[in-house]
Amino acid sequence: MYNKRQIWKPFVPVLIAGIVGAGCAVIRPGEVGVKQRLGHLDDTIHEPGSVLLNPFTTKVVKVPTRTMNIEVELSLPSKEGLNVNAVISILYNIDQTKARDIIQNVGLQYEQTLILSVFRSSASDVCAQFYAKDMHSGNRAVIEDKIEESMEVVLKEYGFEVEAVLLKSISLPAGLYRAIEQKLEAEQDAQRMQFVLQQAKQEAERKKIEAEGIRDANLIISEGITPMTLQWRNLEVLNEFAESPNSKLILTDGQTPVLLSTEVEE
Repeated sequence: MYNKRQIWKPFVPVLIAGIVGAGCAVIRPGEVGVKQRLGHLDDTIHEPGSVLLNPFTTKVVKVPTRTMNIEVELSLPSKEGLNVNAVISILYNIDQTKARDIIQNVGLQYEQTLILSVFRSSASDVCAQFYAKDMHSGNRAVIEDKIEESMEVVLKEYGFEVEAVLLKSISLPAGLYRAIEQKLEAEQDAQRMQFVLQQAKQEAERKKIEAEGIRDANLIISEGITPMTLQWRNLEVLNEFAESPNSKLILTDGQTPVLLSTEVEE
């Protein structure tokens, strides 16, 4: 017969390992833990690592401190009374120094209990101040920042930090897309026409300056031409004709010479 001690001997290490394992909790990176002994929370907040405990009376409540993401799909009101469907991401983290207070005052269902409730209220209040088209334009970032600021006012005292609110997808009411496109097309046409008019104005200005330059040049030339200058120039021309070796006949009244060639064609 086998001795009872011999039968249980192979299982002793397993039992010891099980007892030791049950008396040790592991807190992973990106989270902290708080011991809960018979319903009472300890004041000590444990960082990542192993924590010894009595498995019969104590457990470790873990809270993530890394950046968390909640994606929400909801309908937002606009300033003109339209409903805009949106998919929004909320990035947040927990201040580890307030992990015990969060467990104590809010509970582990804090996303549903607190964060999403605050978000829906803040998003509705902020979006009601903007037109539907603003959620699909450059004001999108302004809306995100205002929602984040509104949430931060409430959540910060509980130990939550809102890192960002991101409008990922916006579905405008039927017909509004086309209205926005038509407005953008009209703005582009207006800008194009303004460019054309500016070019025409510059061209007209260039021609005006060119005409004024020609006018001023002619004015200067005309002011420099006098009867005495013309008579002197005529005399110079007659002198050049007279010195030429070719035979010619010059008729003149002293003012305007007329040249008659005397060469005979062969």
